[in-house]
Formats: sequence, structure tokens, C-alpha cells
Amino acid sequence: MGSAISNERPQPDQVLVDIVDYVLHDQIGGKVAWNAAFYCFLDTVGCGLEALTYPACTKLLGPVVAGTIVPNGARVPGTNFQLDPIQAAFNIGTIIRWLDFNDTWLAAEWGHPSDNLGGILAVADWLSRINIANGQKPLKTKAVLEAMIMAHEIQGVLALENSFNKVGIDHVILVKVASTAVVGKLLGLTREELLNAVSLAFVDGQALRTYRHAPNTGSRKSWAAGDATSRAVRLALIAKTGEMGYPSVLTAPTWGFYDVSFRGNPFKFQREYGSYVMENILFKISFPAEFHAQTAAEAAMQLYQQLKEFGKSSADIARVTIRTHEAAIRIIDKKGPLHNPADRDHCIQYMVAIPLIFGRLTADDYENHIASDPRIDTLRDKISCVEDAQFTADYHDPQKRAISNGLTIELIDGTILPELVVEYPIGHPRRRAEGIPKLTEKYKTNLARVFSEKQQQTILAATLDYDTFLEQDVSHLMDLFVRQW
Repeated sequence: MGSAISNERPQPDQVLVDIVDYVLHDQIGGKVAWNAAFYCFLDTVGCGLEALTYPACTKLLGPVVAGTIVPNGARVPGTNFQLDPIQAAFNIGTIIRWLDFNDTWLAAEWGHPSDNLGGILAVADWLSRINIANGQKPLKTKAVLEAMIMAHEIQGVLALENSFNKVGIDHVILVKVASTAVVGKLLGLTREELLNAVSLAFVDGQALRTYRHAPNTGSRKSWAAGDATSRAVRLALIAKTGEMGYPSVLTAPTWGFYDVSFRGNPFKFQREYGSYVMENILFKISFPAEFHAQTAAEAAMQLYQQLKEFGKSSADIARVTIRTHEAAIRIIDKKGPLHNPADRDHCIQYMVAIPLIFGRLTADDYENHIASDPRIDTLRDKISCVEDAQFTADYHDPQKRAISNGLTIELIDGTILPELVVEYPIGHPRRRAEGIPKLTEKYKTNLARVFSEKQQQTILAATLDYDTFLEQDVSHLMDLFVRQW
């Protein structure tokens, strides 16, 4: 006879407890994290504004029922939408992520922690407008930056030692978990309610990586994070009603997340929660490209100039060898036809070919009218990747966190150009001083895509100085980003 199953309600899993206690009780100190969060906010909103120039993105935006305007609803930067916080989170999260140009975190799992701003900004704006309507004070932008730092930390620390992609789960699970925790705090959930909310995020259905890999690569990868952060807002609101949670959601034998979805393995942790992730976040400054290809694209740009100096062009190339790290080979080393922009921005051969041919790599270069140039596929066929064990080791080394790529070009006449290696992209903390002025220019360029000169100046006056930015009410700040037709 089998033994009876115990129905004693267990204590919450320690992973849940650690996340919730960090969010509720940790005090974020150190100027490095706050300063990085400030620039991260500007860059993330700017990325969303650029995405508004792409109809494939904008067709997904707005209320579920056309024409709906929610009283005291959250704003979506660069639009006139005023939405409930769940749909606003989807909208904001989708534009942020659309062009693969927002920040990146690379570890055993990778991802884009600024994706969490979709839920954070929607909830903070909605709560601020509710407060004002009730004669109370709105939230300050400092609350947004604090939530960003914490969401970055939760997503990033969980990613350090735990590879969700190796079990087929997309990294947006971490956006959902992190967003649930920080928006739950903004919503005023009690400790028990927040434990319930985070458990709901883990017990929820998780996205597969199908849409990120050949032969199914597609545009869902551009809105999956918007979906995850909006789902987080929904789960936090459900928990706020007093709905129960599932304390052993991770560890329950047979039915828990570890047994069902993580091959029976518990999560591993390299460090406690603090502000490490925001302090070391990687900004995408130069190229809208999957981050493992950033240094490859930078090297290709330099080699394009060398070819010009020699009186040569991409037509003179016989072969290109990319010495790279294991993660790049697993994710973006791709041969064969590329079916859409989402396919192309996850192909390292494409992201190297474009700079070698045109001397640039922009979001527009993934569109069909550029991709149809026969020179691109001709050159792609000449590009191959090889793993360098040291590059892979440096990628995982917490003291380096390098994303190295080395390009060697052999010309048709037999000439071999010296290998050009770039270890750290311009958005890496080791190149932060070089990168921040360029990040600021990127932000200004993206404002100019959507707003009039007068509105640009108003926004810049409120956002470009750190101290001035912190004085802003969230609702006032979001009003500045409403598009004035």
C-alpha cells in the first residue's frame, strides 16, 4: 500500500521569501545603481519611441476595445492612449522591446531587465493619477527608479546560474517574476499577498522559446516581454484581492516548477540581492542587435573602413571567420533563409554582413527592402563562426562579463587582414564613460522621431538632469510624453 500524501500546508519556498523580503525591506544605496537606473530609464523610453515608427509594432497597441479611454488611466509614451494598467503595461513593454535596442543582461540565462519598465511605469502612472483624483500626492520618479533597480536585480540574479533556455523556457519568465514583485510593492501588497503574487507568477503558464529559434523565429519575441510584464500586473492585482498563493510552487514533488519545468533541479544562486545587476547592466548604444553580436558588428564597422582604405569592398571578400563565445553560436549562428526582421536580428552573419557592405547597422536594415539586396546573402554564406574557449570563459567570469568577438577577413586575392577583436561593447560598464554621451544622443534622436522641437525641449528640460528628473511627479512626467498632434 502507498503512503498517504501529506496535506499539511508548507511554509513558502525560500526563493519566494528572499524575493519578497528584498523588495519590501532592502534599501538601495550607492550612487552607481541610481545613476545607471536614471540613464536606463531615458534609454528605455527612447527605444520605445523609436519602435513607434514601425507599423508592425503600432498595430498591436492601444486598448483592447478600440476607442476606450480609461478614467485616470496610464499613459503610453509617444501616443495618446490612456489605458488600464494591464493593457498599458503590454503597450509600454512592447514598444520598449520591439527593436532589440534596450539594455541586456548576459549570464547562464540572458534577457533585458528594462522590459520590466512596462509594468512599473504603467502601475506608477495609474496609481499617481488615482492619488491625484483622491486628493493625495502622486508617486515621484524615484519610486520608478527604485522599482527598476529591484526588478533588474531579481531578474539578473536569478539568471546568473540558472539557464531557463536550456529547458526550453523563454527568459521572459524572469520579467514576469520580477515585475510581479516590484509592481506588487507599488500596489501596497502585504508580505503575505506579495508571496502569493510571486508564487502565482511561477505557477502561471510559461512561454516557450519556439519563437526565438529557427525555423520558427518570429515577431512574438518582440512583444513577449510586454505580455510578461502585463501578466505580472494582472497577477499582482489578483493577489491584492486576497486570492491565495501556492507556497511550495517551486519545490512541490511532481507538481512543482522544479520537477515539471526545470528537470528536477533547484535554482542556484551566486549572490544575494542588492544592486549588482543595475550597476553592471549592458546598454545597447551603437546597434539595434542581439547583444552577443554587438562587438562583432563594431569590429565589422572598423573592418569596413579598413577595406575602404585598401580600395576594397565586400565584393572582394572570400571568407569571414568569427571567433566567438558559446552563447553566440547557440543563439545567433544561423544559416539558410531569413524570413522576417525578427529572424535577421538574431543572425550574427546578417549583423556582420550589413556593416561590411554598407558601413552601418540600423533597425531599418532588418526590413525587407534592405534584406532583398542579393549582396547580403552572398556575403552571409561566406561567414562562419568558431567557438573560442577563452571567450566563453570570459563571458561567464563575473569579474569580466566580456562579450568578445574576433573577425578575420580573407580576400579573394589571398590577402588576410589581421584579426580584429572587440571584447567589450561600448555599452559595457568598462566603457561607461565613453558610452553615456552616446546614450544621451541616442535618447535625443529618439525624441526627435516622435515629438516637435518645442515638445522635445520641454521633455529634455524635465528629464536630462538627474536631480531635476527626481523632482518630477510620475503623472506629470508621463503627460510630457503624450504625443501632441
